[in-house]
Amino acid sequence: MAKRRIVVLGSTGSIGTQTLDVVRRHGDQLEIVGLAVNGSVDALLAQAREFGVRHLAVGDAALADDPRCDEARSLVCHLLQAPEDAAAFGNGEASEPTFGVGPEAVAALAQLPEADVVVNALVGAAGLRASYDALAAGKVLALANKESLVVGGDLIMPLAAEVDAQRRAAGMAPATGPAGALMPIDSEHGAIYQCLLGENPHEVAKLWVTASGGPFRGKTCDELTAITPAQALAHPTWNMGAKISIDSSTLMNKGLEVIEAHHLFAMPYDKIEVVVQPQSAIHSMVEFADGSVKAHLGTTDMRIPIQFALSYPDRWEAPVPPLDFRTLGTLEFAAPDTDTFHCLALARHAGEVGGTLPAVMNAANEIAVASFLAERIGYLDIAACVEAAMDAHERAGVQVVESLEQLEAIDAWARQTARAWCAGRVGRA
Repeated sequence: MAKRRIVVLGSTGSIGTQTLDVVRRHGDQLEIVGLAVNGSVDALLAQAREFGVRHLAVGDAALADDPRCDEARSLVCHLLQAPEDAAAFGNGEASEPTFGVGPEAVAALAQLPEADVVVNALVGAAGLRASYDALAAGKVLALANKESLVVGGDLIMPLAAEVDAQRRAAGMAPATGPAGALMPIDSEHGAIYQCLLGENPHEVAKLWVTASGGPFRGKTCDELTAITPAQALAHPTWNMGAKISIDSSTLMNKGLEVIEAHHLFAMPYDKIEVVVQPQSAIHSMVEFADGSVKAHLGTTDMRIPIQFALSYPDRWEAPVPPLDFRTLGTLEFAAPDTDTFHCLALARHAGEVGGTLPAVMNAANEIAVASFLAERIGYLDIAACVEAAMDAHERAGVQVVESLEQLEAIDAWARQTARAWCAGRVGRA
């Protein structure tokens, strides 16, 4: 069987590095053909040498004249001259090795002719265009970028349906189950995806999205007033990047996942609930009309959902030791505190209203989180900033989503609005 050829966008982040680890373990079935980073050029070079990657991109346009980028250009030029290069791919689709700098270079990798799968592990709204481009080019999208669906789900899901239809027509889809054009790389959505395999979606009563509760579970608003970035970054169970760690602490991350679940599984919001499960052993659950519940349990390691997204419909040997139920102990469940952790309620409201409101919510949150990490605003100001931007947009009028360009304009407006709000808080945090 031919290897699945993979492009990893965001290859030096948490998801990206764990994706490469999965490829190391299954080099007989997977191959890296493209890597993109924002600014971690040294790490990109190390990855490119290890995996012999032909196509590289650096997203930060300010690094165009960096000497390390010259080194990357030299590296791909060397690959062009390698004697095995011409025979690297037997299907005649291989393109000459490339290196580029800037957002356009990253987007180009999403459409790389020889790629089968694009792993989108970019952080923030920047990942939306890459997701769109990957599906528009007929690639399988292994999606770790939440904002692609939160902001652009109305555009992304119809594209995914088209690629699913193409895969079925070409005999590339499994005999049963989803065609696999869009594979979620996320413990919660990967869990729901697997719980739904073989089931009738019309018999689903509820999707239960689990949350660890973050590092501040059980705390009051008064106790959160003086929280520092270092405290908020200390997630109890998952090792993630800074932005996602802050989102997890505010429960915004869970709000984004509710919107994602709505799009991924075509499920109305009144059938999606969040439940706090502090042990993070249950990654999510699906409740059916007859009262039966399927739960997906496993080790808290992102390589498991990453590997399933790359191996589907097959299951390969576990990348980590399995969960030992004899030592697991108790499983706890609780309702989330949406008064204290107001971001979850804001995200659900944005999803229910729909249109361009989720784009505003997401952009304002990115600015607020960055401002908090820079210690320019307080922890509770994150939710307040997001709510202010959402209120302003609702007063102006929420729009129906029509294009990427429209969403980019809304995103820019929301960021400007959020920056102005944060600037007004400086000195009062």
